[in-house]
Amino acid sequence: MVPSKPTSTTTSEPTALSPGGSTRTRADRARTERMAVTAIGGGCYDVVTEYDTVYTVDLPEGRCTCPDHQHRRARCKHLRRVAIGVTDGRVPAPGQREDACADCERPVYVDEDEPTPVYCEPCTLDTGRFVRDRERGDLLVVARTTRDRANAVAVPGWDTTVADYPTNRTYPETDVVVEVLYPISRALAPDDLTPSDLTRYAFPRSRLEPLVE
Repeated sequence: MVPSKPTSTTTSEPTALSPGGSTRTRADRARTERMAVTAIGGGCYDVVTEYDTVYTVDLPEGRCTCPDHQHRRARCKHLRRVAIGVTDGRVPAPGQREDACADCERPVYVDEDEPTPVYCEPCTLDTGRFVRDRERGDLLVVARTTRDRANAVAVPGWDTTVADYPTNRTYPETDVVVEVLYPISRALAPDDLTPSDLTRYAFPRSRLEPLVE
């Protein structure tokens, strides 16, 4: 998948989203009280309050372990704070996790079952992008970035996968597969093209070095 782009990383220390005022509704407290929200998977989040108390919110089910929700069945400030964090992109949505881009280490949100490595949107190789093969130094052109992983794509003519191809074994076996072309000389007339000139080659993403545009 194309990873979503968070606006910030998960908060590790309790912080307030806005200054406190005179009103004390649950909605106000959700924004003004210092809390830290951490996604723990399965649509659940740990919320650390300013008093270091930890409550667990199940956002899809609308539940919280705090007394306000347990005894009053209220939509407590912790549920509201998690919902705000998801809406603002501060924490992953249910079904997602936070990871780091394999290229730039920028935080990205991806599906919980997405294999690593993952890449942020700016580091995803678009069609037409020039890259260099880290092994041979060849200049290549990206034909497309697939959703497939190197250990699941067979190499035509070889009884092996992209991951197990001899020169790819030092790269992650679950790396994204990128199809590339060798650049065609501008001096080559269309009638002179052969099928081999248009052959696509599958590479693990981390073997390709993006060139500065």
